[in-house]
Parts: sequence; structure tokens; C-alpha cells
Amino acid sequence: MTEEIHTRDNMDGVDKTIAAMHKYHHQSGLIFTNLVDFDMVYHHRRNVEGYAAALEELVSKRISSMNVYELIKKKRDGLELSQKEIGFLINGFVTGQIPDYQMTAFLMAVYFKGMCDRECVELTMAMANSGDQVDLSAIQGCKVDKHSTGGVGDKTTLVLAPLVAASGGIVAKMTGRELGHTGGTVDKLESIPGFQVELSKDQFVGIVNDIHLSLIAQTASLAPADKQIYALRNVTATVDSIPLIASSIMSKKLAAGSDGIVLDVKTGRGAFTPSYEDALELAKTMVDIGESAGRKVVALITGMEQPLGYAIGNAIEVKEAIDTLRGNGPGDLVELVTELGSDMLCVSGVVAAREKARSIIAENLANDKGLNRLADLIIAQGGDSVVLDKTDLLPQPAQKIEVTCQATGYVSAIDALEVGLAAKILGAGRKTKDDAIDHSIGIYLKKKIGDKVATGDPLAVFYSDGDEEKIEPARKKLFAAYSFDLNKVDPPKLIHARVTKDGVDEL
Repeated sequence: MTEEIHTRDNMDGVDKTIAAMHKYHHQSGLIFTNLVDFDMVYHHRRNVEGYAAALEELVSKRISSMNVYELIKKKRDGLELSQKEIGFLINGFVTGQIPDYQMTAFLMAVYFKGMCDRECVELTMAMANSGDQVDLSAIQGCKVDKHSTGGVGDKTTLVLAPLVAASGGIVAKMTGRELGHTGGTVDKLESIPGFQVELSKDQFVGIVNDIHLSLIAQTASLAPADKQIYALRNVTATVDSIPLIASSIMSKKLAAGSDGIVLDVKTGRGAFTPSYEDALELAKTMVDIGESAGRKVVALITGMEQPLGYAIGNAIEVKEAIDTLRGNGPGDLVELVTELGSDMLCVSGVVAAREKARSIIAENLANDKGLNRLADLIIAQGGDSVVLDKTDLLPQPAQKIEVTCQATGYVSAIDALEVGLAAKILGAGRKTKDDAIDHSIGIYLKKKIGDKVATGDPLAVFYSDGDEEKIEPARKKLFAAYSFDLNKVDPPKLIHARVTKDGVDEL
């Protein structure tokens, strides 16, 4: 006898049998398992119902475990999985029949071997179908959604959604909270006094039908498979896999029910896909998934070599969004909103030509129609629209601390990731998912790439709670983010490419 193992009950016996099969898979021999419950609990079928239920559980466990082992092996060897096999894995994991360690092994196999286009679509649909499907058929017209893969200072939705709605589009958007070093739109919206991000479906639909716009928090019942799988990816070094990133994003977008989707895929140091090649592959994969699911999808690949705009935080980004809707926004944010907005109007069918769409967005940015639609949104969702005229009603920091430059020349680079982390050190983000966010905290940049600087010039302003234990580490992180050169450097390119079902248009 090689080994003797004691078991607590039937299922413990099955689990340990499976573990022994994996441990001794390279040897030949016999594993004998005594399933103790059939003797000790059910007394040789004297408890017929209990015996039958235990037998069904045993058969279910055996089938699940044996199939999963074969599917992991199949993907590990670089073979394609069928729609049925992918659905079996996702459903089994969500219902608890497939344990974490087996799903982790499968995710690692996907990380190394990838998935074909068909598998990516079917993985996404299985994840989307794991929870509620939002039915937006009660909303009249073509509903368009927008998603960003995340960037530093990315307050785009706050400007874009009201502008598109004011331009004839319909935006019914479920949005998220802070992720990693990037701020979440929900966190920014909650900076607005009284604004409600948790609404019933009927309230959501009613507001969209009334003003063609609503922004609410994603519900836990939307693609629950994604939440469970992402938790594993986050602790098993399988986050940066294109099939897994694409299926994570698109499962939620498809479940959210919009007819069209415009994607803002970030590339650069402050993005989750730093290289342009990876961003392009991700964009093409997500467009293919969406189109295969019957949605109209366009993706822009945009730069995150430096923060977008000047404000990084929550309330501070809301103020910059308001300024932008008043016609006083930073050039890069206005350029991005114009391009994304034109795509949203084209996808919605409001206009056919992109140039016409751009002119409509620009016009409604200049005439305050976008700002007025934001006021409508704030009122409809319980907020105080007076904040648009009195931005000091937004959460205010205990201190504003000027950070001065230590070099002379021109700003040649800004590491957006490091700036985002500096803001997080100050308290603008979460360390754990349950942490509260101080909406007043943030960083306002005074200098960006290409700007001339001299020693002692204002580099940035910290919006701080006054805690010195946060301020000094954040200051060091910010200084490390900046690079300087004696020669003037042009700002980095913002819009790199547009990806549609017809191909890639380099811009």
C-alpha cells in the first residue's frame, strides 16, 4: 500500500480520490475509496431518500470533476473547446460544482494557449448569460453604450454622455467603480450632492425615456461569472490575457442590453494594455465579440502616455467635466469626446457621416446643450444641479498644497500610472474594495508634456486631507512621474486608430 488517507464523508472521499489521481497520474495501480456515508449515515439504504440524494451528489461530482480535468488538459494542449464545453465550465464554476483550483488551472491554460475568435465569443456569451440580462426594449430608439478600458484622469463619460444625449443619441449606461489606479465613473458621480447611482430598472428606463440619458451603478447580478473569475485572475497572475480581458468587458456590456457599443481602448504607460499591439488585438477581439452577438461596435485606440486633462480624482474631475461642458475644457479631453461622440452618433443612426457628427458634438459643446442635459440628469437622479454653477458645493479638501518643479527645461514625459498611484496614496482611491473614498482628494496638474518649466514653478496642486504621512510619499511619487529635457517635446498622439468590423483605420 502506497498511502492511506482518512476521509470525513462521501464528498471528502471523492475530493481526496481526485487529488490522489492527480498526484499519482504517472503511475499505474488501484485507488480504493470507502464512501463512509453510505454505511455510517444511511445504513445500507434504510434512509432511502438520503441514500438517493447522496448518490446523485456523488454522480454529479464525479461527472463534473472528470470532465473538467479533461477540458483543462484539452486547453493546456492548445486545442479548441466547443460551445457546450465552455458553457459547462462557466456554469459549473458559478454554481459551485467546479472548485477554484480547477478554474484557476483552466485560466492559466487560456493565458498560455489563448483562444480562437469563436471561443472568445462563446466564453463571453456564457459569462453574460450567467446572470441577469437587462431588457431595454421599453426604451424607444437605438440605445448606445460606451466603455473605457481605464485611464488616469478619465472623466470622459461625464462630458460625453450628456453631449450625445443632447445631440439626439440615447445613452442608457451601467458603469463601474474604481479599478486599480484608475477612478470609476460611479465614484465621480457620487461626488455630486444627492446624486443616486442605485436605481430600480423601472426608474432607469423611465429616466432614459424622458431625457435620453441615465448613468447608474452595475448590479451584482450582471454577469456574476465575470466577478468570480476576475477575483481568481487578480491573485493568479492571469489578468493580462487578451481573451480573458475581452470576455470580462464584453460580458457586462452585452448583459447591459444596449444596441450599440463604442469602446475606448487605452494604450500607453497609464493603461492596462501599455503596448499599442496589445491594445489593437484587444480592440479587434472585442469588436468581433460584439458584432458576433448582434451589436454594432466601434473601438477607438487612444493614448494614455500622460493623464487625460489636468484633474485626477473624483470631485476634482467632476469640476473639470463641468468646465469642459461650459466650453473651457482641456484640449485633449475635448478632442477625445468629439471623436467618441461622433462614433456614438453614427452607431446610433442619428447621422451617417462622421464629419457631420463631429460638428453636432462641437456645436452642442459651444451652446451649453450638453451642460443643460447634465443638469437634467442630476435632477432626474436626485442630485442638486446648483452644483453646476457653484462647484464649491462639491466635496472640498482640507488643504491645497502646491508642488513645485525641481528642474528647468521642458516636460518630456509624464508616467500616468505613477500619477494615478500618487493620487491613490493621497486617498483618492481604495486599498480594498470595502474602503470608503474621500471624494475631495486628488491632484491638479499645472504642467503637461511640452510645457516649459523653471525651478520653483508650480508643477501640480495636491487636494489633501492634510495627512503628512500621505503627502510626502505622494510628492515623491509625483516627482518620479515627471521627466524633463532642455529641448521642447511635442505632446503625445491621442487618437491612434479606429477599429470596426471592416478593419483598422490608422489615424
